[in-house]
Amino acid sequence: MKLDTKAYEEKMKKSIASYQTELESVRVGRANANVLNKITVEYYGTPTQISAVAQITTPDARTLAIQPWDATTLKAIEKAILASDLGINPQNDGKVIRLSFPALTEDRRKELTKQVAKMGEDAKVAIRNIRRDAIDKCKDMKKKSEMTEDEQKASEKSVQDLTDKYIKEVDNVTAKKSSEIMAI
Repeated sequence: MKLDTKAYEEKMKKSIASYQTELESVRVGRANANVLNKITVEYYGTPTQISAVAQITTPDARTLAIQPWDATTLKAIEKAILASDLGINPQNDGKVIRLSFPALTEDRRKELTKQVAKMGEDAKVAIRNIRRDAIDKCKDMKKKSEMTEDEQKASEKSVQDLTDKYIKEVDNVTAKKSSEIMAI
């Protein structure tokens, strides 16, 4: 009985999807509401995403406007943005918070590229951990005589092929994001 790799492939796909979602929060010099996804604001005692308490618009390519539905949350949103690693000072006019995204400097681009590479490495580690779990399952099944040695080798090879495919996918996503960051 050969190992069913579908469950492991699903986990690998989820790792890549998670990585791509994480990459959306890396700012690339253009205004993108996704950079606010990781920032939560204290709203009636509950940490809440900014997008749940305010309308976020992009008046132009380098500006985000955050207009809270409840004016009392304005200060809390401003504090949350200042406390985050976004690196942008919000301008509060009493009704709307504006975030102006400056053009990225060469040093900042290189720094972001390194950050993306590290995120990519983390995604690869997650995929390799899934591979390790699958191979451990193969060895366990062999030990319990649920599969022959040939089936174990074939299962391990198919798991390795899956791993190689998804590691290559992570490399492609990382390269695409890095080139997007380095483009002026």
